[in-house]
Amino acid sequence: MKKRYHIIYTGYVQGVGFRWTLMMIARSLGIVGYAKNLSNGNVEVEIEGDEYSLDAFNKKVLEEQDGYIHIEDYAIKEIPIKEDEPSFGVKF
Repeated sequence: MKKRYHIIYTGYVQGVGFRWTLMMIARSLGIVGYAKNLSNGNVEVEIEGDEYSLDAFNKKVLEEQDGYIHIEDYAIKEIPIKEDEPSFGVKF
């Protein structure tokens, strides 16, 4: 079943390649959506795909923390599906 989630990641997530990491994970799982830096230092993400892929995305993102990326917390909620998105991209 297809779903779409809105996620806000907080922590040290800007200026460290986090959005590009999210894009690579999403594309490898066939997920569409976007990642965008927010003015408060957080990163906003919308992801859409089947439930298995979305769960795999979240698990993989949390595993990707390294010496640069550090996620302190995240908030996730389900939102309406957008049928017309062709891929996952980075918004500026």
